[in-house]
Amino acid sequence: MKNEEQKQEFLFEKVNYKILLIGIAVIVLGFILMSGGGSEDPNVFNEDIFNFRRIRLAPTTVLIGFGITIYAILKNPKK
Repeated sequence: MKNEEQKQEFLFEKVNYKILLIGIAVIVLGFILMSGGGSEDPNVFNEDIFNFRRIRLAPTTVLIGFGITIYAILKNPKK
């Protein structure tokens, strides 16, 4: 029995891992878009924290990334 080759099987197929990496990259992009907008002086309020990029675009990008990763996990490549 020890002479038999044991082939290690991965949980997902290669396509699933590619889609998963794309989803993770989209999530990271969303968090990068969300960053910044702070003020150097704590006594001065910076309105840039409420711009379109941080309030609408970045959270939407993160949610799309989560959707892509969920799709990658649930995709069955054997069909």
